[in-house]
Amino acid sequence: MSVNTYETLDAKVGRRSFMKMAAVATAFGVTSSFASTNVTREATAEEVKNPFPGSKEVKTICTACSVGCGVIAEVQNGVWVRQEVATDHPVSLGGHCCKGADMIDMVRSEVRLKHPMVKKNGQWQRISWDEALDGISSKLENLRKTAGPDSTMFLGSAKFNTEQSYYFRKFAAMFGTNNIDHQARI
Repeated sequence: MSVNTYETLDAKVGRRSFMKMAAVATAFGVTSSFASTNVTREATAEEVKNPFPGSKEVKTICTACSVGCGVIAEVQNGVWVRQEVATDHPVSLGGHCCKGADMIDMVRSEVRLKHPMVKKNGQWQRISWDEALDGISSKLENLRKTAGPDSTMFLGSAKFNTEQSYYFRKFAAMFGTNNIDHQARI
């Protein structure tokens, strides 16, 4: 027996009716109040033609997975400001998946983790790379001594190239385990 989510919430308004009411409220209430404040203006012809003056286009590869689709990144003063699909790229042939199309937002995100962090006394604190690597290596060494090397598993990446995969596998063997895998995102 399936339970309807709307019945369990004792909703008096159906989903379709709610969506219609929300659309009407948005169209007449919110939109008209923003449209009358003169917050926006028409872009000039020069701004449409060249919105980031002095920027340069850099051909690069999308890093979302291991396929290697082409991206043309527009960079201004070292900041990635816009991206286009590389239409002449032999792999992507002018296309992007949803992750590739959103790559610029991931790179420029304010909530993106950019430094090693550790939770101390319930608060996240930034630490140095040396402190992070020393902490990880000491925990791995302790785990190998107390529970054995097969108590760990090393997960690689679908973004690894052949050489990186080779070295990652060698690291796991040096650690003393055959427990290795990767996660494919394609």
